[in-house]
Amino acid sequence: MTETSLLLALDFGGTKHAAALIGQGETQWRDSRRQLSPTEPSAQTDWEIMRSLTHELLHGAKPSAIGVSFGGPVDAKTGTVRLSHHVPGWENVPLQQWLEAEFAAPASVDNDANVAALGEHRFGAGQGCDSLFYITISTGVGGGWILNDHLWSGAEGMAGEIGHIVVDPDGPICLCGKRGCVERLASGPYIAQAAREQLAVQPHRGQILRSLVNQNLDAITAQVVSEATAQGDDLAWEVLEVAAWGLGIGIGNVANLMNPQRFILGGGVTKSGAQWWETVRQTAQTTALPEVHFEIVPAALGDEAPLWGAVALASDRLQA
Repeated sequence: MTETSLLLALDFGGTKHAAALIGQGETQWRDSRRQLSPTEPSAQTDWEIMRSLTHELLHGAKPSAIGVSFGGPVDAKTGTVRLSHHVPGWENVPLQQWLEAEFAAPASVDNDANVAALGEHRFGAGQGCDSLFYITISTGVGGGWILNDHLWSGAEGMAGEIGHIVVDPDGPICLCGKRGCVERLASGPYIAQAAREQLAVQPHRGQILRSLVNQNLDAITAQVVSEATAQGDDLAWEVLEVAAWGLGIGIGNVANLMNPQRFILGGGVTKSGAQWWETVRQTAQTTALPEVHFEIVPAALGDEAPLWGAVALASDRLQA
């Protein structure tokens, strides 16, 4: 009987990093480590943190394969990071080469949305489903495709950018420069911004929302908006409803175009409560053709979806 292959899973996030070890075919981490980034991170600090976490985790052991989730665009064929939207210095970094040189094991690198999709497909809410679209709704809105049981990332690795589908051409300007993107309406920071803007022009409304932050509007987050909604604040719900509507329109259009069996939603904004989920589902169904059937379900793996997806990447690399 040969010894179980040791898989190393790494998650390079914008603000935090995680590393975990697992045996091939196992369902529990043997060990894991996490660390927050410094206040002004760079590619070098990210790399040093991950290197240190990993050596600490390995205790001199050698992994059989490495899977990596990276928070930014990646050329998955070569394992080269194109850039990070949050951390300078990651432009055209051959991360796969760095890891293979450092740990003497084959590595596979992809962007976090694709890797999380793979994690949910193999180990989470997508098990038993051969076509799905995973969407994360948090600081931004991104997505990853599983088609015919395989990760599908498009001609240049850019498939799944549902956050930049335009759902309101006359809407507010997104960071990408276009108007009315799904991300501009549905992501956490923009929900908070919309709430602050509405409170500023409607001084007699949103009393529950105001009281939750002790009148300090700068302290409003998407989570506070959903708490206020749960407590019956009409203005908070109006803001959240627009966010849910924008996401639902995007999902309905994607359903018409690609016809996946299941949409799996993850990220902090999905904790916005029953009204938010109902509006997303209803809007998506109304937008899609009546003949197009699909489910919209919550992600099962939470913040660990990219790590579990990295396990799947490492496992596939081992068997390649």
